[in-house]
Amino acid sequence: MKIIAFEDLIAWQKAQDIAAGIYNKFDNLKDFGFRDQICRASVSISNNIAEGFDRYSKKEFVRFLYISKGSCSEVKSMLYLAKRLKFAKEKEVVELQELCEETSKIIRGLIKSLESNEQK
Repeated sequence: MKIIAFEDLIAWQKAQDIAAGIYNKFDNLKDFGFRDQICRASVSISNNIAEGFDRYSKKEFVRFLYISKGSCSEVKSMLYLAKRLKFAKEKEVVELQELCEETSKIIRGLIKSLESNEQK
Protein backbone atom coordinates (compact mmCIF):
# COMPACT_ATOMS: atom_id res chain seq x y z
CA MET A 1 0.00 0.00 0.00
CA LYS A 2 1.38 3.37 -0.99
CA ILE A 3 1.38 6.05 1.69
CA ILE A 4 -0.15 9.21 0.25
CA ALA A 5 -1.28 10.98 3.44
CA PHE A 6 -0.09 11.02 7.03
CA GLU A 7 -3.38 9.37 8.04
CA ASP A 8 -2.15 6.24 6.23
CA LEU A 9 0.82 5.88 8.59
CA ILE A 10 0.36 3.28 11.31
CA ALA A 11 2.59 5.37 13.58
CA TRP A 12 0.17 8.30 13.28
CA GLN A 13 -2.85 6.03 13.90
CA LYS A 14 -1.25 4.55 17.03
CA ALA A 15 -0.25 8.01 18.22
CA GLN A 16 -3.88 9.09 17.93
CA ASP A 17 -4.81 6.07 20.08
CA ILE A 18 -2.31 7.21 22.71
CA ALA A 19 -3.74 10.74 22.80
CA ALA A 20 -7.31 9.46 23.05
CA GLY A 21 -6.32 7.08 25.84
CA ILE A 22 -4.51 9.82 27.77
CA TYR A 23 -7.38 12.28 27.41
CA ASN A 24 -9.91 9.66 28.49
CA LYS A 25 -7.83 8.57 31.48
CA PHE A 26 -6.89 11.99 32.84
CA ASP A 27 -9.99 13.99 31.80
CA ASN A 28 -11.18 14.53 35.37
CA LEU A 29 -7.77 14.85 37.06
CA LYS A 30 -7.69 17.86 39.37
CA ASP A 31 -3.91 18.32 39.04
CA PHE A 32 -4.26 20.63 36.05
CA GLY A 33 -0.52 21.06 35.51
CA PHE A 34 0.07 17.33 35.24
CA ARG A 35 -3.04 16.78 33.14
CA ASP A 36 -2.20 19.56 30.70
CA GLN A 37 1.41 18.43 30.29
CA ILE A 38 0.63 14.77 29.63
CA CYS A 39 -2.19 15.74 27.25
CA ARG A 40 0.04 18.16 25.32
CA ALA A 41 2.82 15.57 25.09
CA SER A 42 0.41 12.90 23.86
CA VAL A 43 -1.01 15.15 21.15
CA SER A 44 2.50 16.16 20.11
CA ILE A 45 3.25 12.59 19.02
CA SER A 46 0.74 12.46 16.17
CA ASN A 47 1.00 16.17 15.35
CA ASN A 48 4.75 15.94 14.74
CA ILE A 49 4.27 12.90 12.52
CA ALA A 50 1.67 14.81 10.51
CA GLU A 51 3.69 18.00 10.29
CA GLY A 52 6.88 16.20 9.33
CA PHE A 53 5.10 14.17 6.66
CA ASP A 54 4.07 17.33 4.85
CA ARG A 55 7.48 18.99 5.02
CA TYR A 56 9.71 19.47 2.01
CA SER A 57 12.29 16.74 2.53
CA LYS A 58 12.86 13.33 4.05
CA LYS A 59 15.48 14.92 6.29
CA GLU A 60 12.89 17.27 7.79
CA PHE A 61 10.41 14.41 8.15
CA VAL A 62 13.02 12.41 10.06
CA ARG A 63 13.67 15.40 12.34
CA PHE A 64 9.97 15.62 13.19
CA LEU A 65 9.83 11.85 13.75
CA TYR A 66 12.60 12.17 16.33
CA ILE A 67 10.60 14.89 18.07
CA SER A 68 7.55 12.62 17.98
CA LYS A 69 9.59 9.77 19.46
CA GLY A 70 10.76 12.11 22.22
CA SER A 71 7.17 13.06 23.03
CA CYS A 72 6.33 9.36 23.20
CA SER A 73 9.05 8.93 25.83
CA GLU A 74 7.75 11.96 27.72
CA VAL A 75 4.27 10.43 27.92
CA LYS A 76 5.72 7.11 29.03
CA SER A 77 7.75 8.85 31.76
CA MET A 78 4.75 10.81 32.97
CA LEU A 79 2.77 7.58 33.18
CA TYR A 80 5.33 6.23 35.65
CA LEU A 81 4.75 9.35 37.73
CA ALA A 82 0.97 9.00 37.39
CA LYS A 83 1.25 5.54 38.90
CA ARG A 84 3.47 6.76 41.77
CA LEU A 85 1.09 9.62 42.52
CA LYS A 86 -1.88 7.25 42.30
CA PHE A 87 -3.45 9.19 39.43
CA ALA A 88 -3.90 5.91 37.58
CA LYS A 89 -4.03 2.19 38.31
CA GLU A 90 -1.06 0.07 37.34
CA LYS A 91 -3.01 -1.86 34.69
CA GLU A 92 -4.07 1.37 32.96
CA VAL A 93 -0.53 2.72 33.08
CA VAL A 94 0.97 -0.48 31.69
CA GLU A 95 -1.50 -0.58 28.79
CA LEU A 96 -0.72 3.01 27.80
CA GLN A 97 3.03 2.50 28.26
CA GLU A 98 2.94 -0.57 26.05
CA LEU A 99 1.13 1.44 23.38
CA CYS A 100 3.82 4.14 23.72
CA GLU A 101 6.55 1.53 23.35
CA GLU A 102 4.89 -0.03 20.31
CA THR A 103 4.41 3.39 18.69
CA SER A 104 7.99 4.37 19.44
CA LYS A 105 9.25 1.20 17.75
CA ILE A 106 7.10 1.89 14.69
CA ILE A 107 8.43 5.46 14.52
CA ARG A 108 12.00 4.16 14.86
CA GLY A 109 11.39 1.75 11.98
CA LEU A 110 10.05 4.58 9.86
CA ILE A 111 13.12 6.68 10.67
CA LYS A 112 15.45 3.82 9.73
CA SER A 113 13.58 3.29 6.47
CA LEU A 114 13.74 6.96 5.54
CA GLU A 115 17.40 7.27 6.49
CA SER A 116 18.41 4.18 4.53
CA ASN A 117 16.46 5.34 1.45
CA GLU A 118 18.18 8.73 1.64
CA GLN A 119 21.63 7.09 1.51
CA LYS A 120 20.84 5.16 -1.67
